[in-house]
Amino acid sequence: MVESLPRSQAAPPEPTPRGRNAVRAAGLFAAVAVLLLVVVASVAVGARQIPLDQVWHGLFHPTGTDADVVVREVRVPRTLLGVLAGAALGPAGAVMQALTRNPLAEPGILGVNAGAAAAVVSAVSFLGVTSVGGYVWFAFLGAAVVSVLVHLLGGSRAATPVRLALAGTAVTYALYGYVNSVQLMDSAALDRMRFWTVGSLASASPDTLRQVAPFIGAGVLLALALARPLNAVALGDDTARALGASPARTRVLAMAAVTLLCGAATAACGPIVFIGLIVPHLVRSLTGPDLRWILPYAAVLAPVLLLGADVIGRVVTRPGELQAGIVTAVVGGPVFIHLVRRRRMAQQ
Repeated sequence: MVESLPRSQAAPPEPTPRGRNAVRAAGLFAAVAVLLLVVVASVAVGARQIPLDQVWHGLFHPTGTDADVVVREVRVPRTLLGVLAGAALGPAGAVMQALTRNPLAEPGILGVNAGAAAAVVSAVSFLGVTSVGGYVWFAFLGAAVVSVLVHLLGGSRAATPVRLALAGTAVTYALYGYVNSVQLMDSAALDRMRFWTVGSLASASPDTLRQVAPFIGAGVLLALALARPLNAVALGDDTARALGASPARTRVLAMAAVTLLCGAATAACGPIVFIGLIVPHLVRSLTGPDLRWILPYAAVLAPVLLLGADVIGRVVTRPGELQAGIVTAVVGGPVFIHLVRRRRMAQQ
């Protein structure tokens, strides 16, 4: 006869689904609170030191002083762009990892960043476009065209995660070769694009925000709507069909969401790396594999990481600035190596 454990030594009961969801919801509210704190820091801290009372004055009682102009016309648009770009890149990374069933996937795997960069360098070098508002549309068009091309090369309706990844990698290398060639031959294009190509929020303006916000909003809504079918596709095509999801349709719509999100973010900020890779892994450790929770968390925590990187870049090299894309690459490189090593150990 097996004796039962004393009550004090009994294993704690498993939380119910309602209890898990309550914990996840509380965590999401906490993430929103952290985002608000980082937003405040992004407005208050910069390459130029401005006292907090002057920051407050510039936000709510502007009189046209230099500090007011810096706060309202530079820091506020820059902060809002960081929120929008992060809210695009985080969910895009989560969608990509679910779509390809590859935990090391990130938005650039479909060639979206390379397509945007190729379109921008072409517009700058051959058409003389010089403003961010002018080449946003070229970047978005390039991202959309390359996404369609990768899907066609990957087999269209018969596309598989491996085919999509291989097609995206091939197109990416080809397009970045083109970008580097044009920049080497056109020094003016190289000068105009040197900050954009490393990823930066410094070019933020109200006009840029108005142009990219509708696309990012549509992409986030589409990604959220795809959470349930993507959960099914992540289990395999046969399982997805058994659960009532169409793998082909889900992949097409997921690629459309990634194109909207990454195309708009890359157009406005340049190709910022590792945000779409790191944030979904961090979120997954908090929420589990359910994309219905991963996507909202990613949309909140990715702006925290991007704005945090931007604030660090403004502070560490005062009075100059270190671009946010450089900071995320410095942080993301070691994290990426850790993920690869952990995956190899798990497979041994």
